[in-house]
Amino acid sequence: MSTVRFSKFHGFGNDYIVVEKADMSAAPSIAEFAKAVCQRNTGAGSDGIAVLEKLDADAADYFCEIINPDGSLAGFSGNGTRCAVAYLYHNNMWSAPTLRLQTKSGVKKFRLVNSTPEGHYVFEAEIGKPRFASDVIPFATIADSTDVLDRKLSVNGEPYCVSCVNVGNPVACIFVEDFDFDWRSVGQSLEVHEAFPQKANIVFVKVIDRSQIELRIWERAAGETSASGTCASGAAILSSYTGRTNREVSVRTVGGITTVVWRDDDEIVITGNADFVYRGEWPIAA
Repeated sequence: MSTVRFSKFHGFGNDYIVVEKADMSAAPSIAEFAKAVCQRNTGAGSDGIAVLEKLDADAADYFCEIINPDGSLAGFSGNGTRCAVAYLYHNNMWSAPTLRLQTKSGVKKFRLVNSTPEGHYVFEAEIGKPRFASDVIPFATIADSTDVLDRKLSVNGEPYCVSCVNVGNPVACIFVEDFDFDWRSVGQSLEVHEAFPQKANIVFVKVIDRSQIELRIWERAAGETSASGTCASGAAILSSYTGRTNREVSVRTVGGITTVVWRDDDEIVITGNADFVYRGEWPIAA
């Protein structure tokens, strides 16, 4: 029986299976492998997989593709790519202090801040610039607009105001006073709302003060997650863009705290953890 070698990492509980593309030849398809291995009850269990490939190019050192648990291709994942980069350091495949990672949404630059022999890593990552236009998010509207702020969408007859940004993935934020409502049901409905032709990450944001926010996350194609780099970034950017916070924000999630800085040059910089969990081999039926 053939097998696929993999390692499991997590960023604040947002877990990813990391594999090398060269090891995927035994699998019938990446999508089918993702659907099987991501299953919580019958698989290894994860919020997605990260597939790594070494590049011989000037622009980037490795290419990383993120696949959702349903087999669909993700535009980007902050925690997923951080787990992938941690895999490279953990397996001594990269040792320089910085690494350039090519993704579907462009090249991201990672800088190793701290690490331990046991497999705890902290990275600072430049992940690109936010995009606010409705056609880029994308957000379905009668006329294209330069941004999408406080747009009312209906869920089961109840109105919810969403503000949106694309940070490699579409993120729609709802600013709330607390989380004492069925936000999971609302998130599940809004993810596939007709306003989002490519679906969206739905984030419920509670502003604590000018430098802190707290989130609950319903992630596109993954459901409820304890953390998300793109959702943390999107929430921080929109909190600042709407005047609720400063441009440097500590983002609190169930899994932990991510620091997001929206620099004056428009670049988004996030700092967060990636931790090794275990390695294994996934059997592939002949």
